[in-house]
Amino acid sequence: MKYDFNFYNPTKIYFGRNSLDYLEGELNKFGKKILLAYGGGSIKKNGIYDKVVAILKKCDKEIFECPGILPNPALTKMLEGAKIVKDNNIDLILAVGGGSVVDC
Repeated sequence: MKYDFNFYNPTKIYFGRNSLDYLEGELNKFGKKILLAYGGGSIKKNGIYDKVVAILKKCDKEIFECPGILPNPALTKMLEGAKIVKDNNIDLILAVGGGSVVDC
């Protein structure tokens, strides 16, 4: 093996109409810098984006964004998000949307 490393991947997924009810409690477990990853325009059209951003601001989080994640995300999009994480010492990646966003 070329590199030694430790990989820890705790993933928690909330699904359903009341998912946002749990967000504030989860955010309090993490640091200030949040990468908000999402897909196309649907979360903005249906109001979810505004609700999530309001909760993040209420919790005094610094928001970084990785929008435009499409179905079957390309490696370039994943690398774009990884660069944001690395360059800004992101504490939490918050994927909002469907499976493609979570996959990325």
